[in-house]
Amino acid sequence: MKHRDYQNFNQELENKVKKVIMDYNLIDEGDKVAVALSGGKDSVLTLHILDKLLCENEFDFELLAIAIDEGISGYREDGTESARNNASELGVEYHEVSLESEMGFSLDQAAQFFQTACVPCGVFRRYLLNRTAHQLGADKLATGHNLDDEVQSFLMSFARADVRRFAKFGPKQERIHPKMVPRIKPLWLVPEKEVGMWAVMNEVDVHLAECPYAYQSLRSRLKNYLNHLEENRPGNKLNLLQFFQKNLHIDKKKVKINECQICGEPSSASICKACEMQEFIKNELR
Repeated sequence: MKHRDYQNFNQELENKVKKVIMDYNLIDEGDKVAVALSGGKDSVLTLHILDKLLCENEFDFELLAIAIDEGISGYREDGTESARNNASELGVEYHEVSLESEMGFSLDQAAQFFQTACVPCGVFRRYLLNRTAHQLGADKLATGHNLDDEVQSFLMSFARADVRRFAKFGPKQERIHPKMVPRIKPLWLVPEKEVGMWAVMNEVDVHLAECPYAYQSLRSRLKNYLNHLEENRPGNKLNLLQFFQKNLHIDKKKVKINECQICGEPSSASICKACEMQEFIKNELR
């Protein structure tokens, strides 16, 4: 790719992210924004673009990064190394949290008790990211969810008839509990293919390997199906996203959030899912 084309691609990608940030008011002046940094291409792009907007005085906010080491042998080590390298390169405050240190077991140990490792992984990652972001005083938690991720999540929730999850979709969540840090998705309109192109073209240190547990998930099968559809009918993913956005109107204020009786973290039940799973897994490991 010619240098001019390369520059144009980067600028168009940045403009797409900037538009989402501005159209949906993802970041307020003076916000402390924590990036959920796995070391993968999506979270690394999120960190780099937010840092660039900050350095160019496009927005006024603080930036930091949080990495979760789930304990996936032969996989997560490379991801956390990429996360550390990128945060260090940009001079961004970096925090790393270990699932084994916090919960008493690794994901590899927990995976054997579930049909798919994605179940405990999702629960514990969300729990530790939110708790750490809140402890650090973050106003927003930026994730690397791209357009493909969002469409996959919509379809997964439809397939499971999990209507409650619809309230979590969209580029921004409001604060529905003092201890729940609102999530924002700056890459909401960026196709996964463009994220990969950015990483390769800019020779960025990213962890490109796929999680060894990914093959077990419904998301993986949906991803392959949607990619096949997109090849035959380009624009299908964006059309699906726009359809969901237009036709799904969930009153997020009706979602009642309490505090877990064990850990005190936000929960829709008396005992949060993380504490419930933690007790179950520890009992099984004894």
